[in-house]
Amino acid sequence: MEVRTCLIVDDSRIIRKVARRIVEGLGFEVDEAADGVEALTHCGGLMPDVILLDWNMPVMDGMGFLKRLREQPGGDRPKVLFCTIETAPERIAEALGAGADDYVMKPFDGEILQSKLSEVGAV
Repeated sequence: MEVRTCLIVDDSRIIRKVARRIVEGLGFEVDEAADGVEALTHCGGLMPDVILLDWNMPVMDGMGFLKRLREQPGGDRPKVLFCTIETAPERIAEALGAGADDYVMKPFDGEILQSKLSEVGAV
């Protein structure tokens, strides 16, 4: 069976740990990044199948990362789920407009995450 990869990009170690447990339970191999710059560096070496992306982070936020990712060779391939506390409809529209595949509200659980990953065809 093909190994699916997921990059979790969040400045909160706790959120990364929770998300890692869920995603590994769905059969993904997981890497983590604490900000958009770290995530871009990772994607330059190995483009993941799925990216769980926080919006508000230091150094480079989720939106900055997403725009740069989509400009990279192969950067159109990963399914990107914004995982954030941003709830305003215009922010969600902005994320989807910038190339996010879907949107997950924090806090999320395994069921929500699995359902969203399923909707975008990642599981």
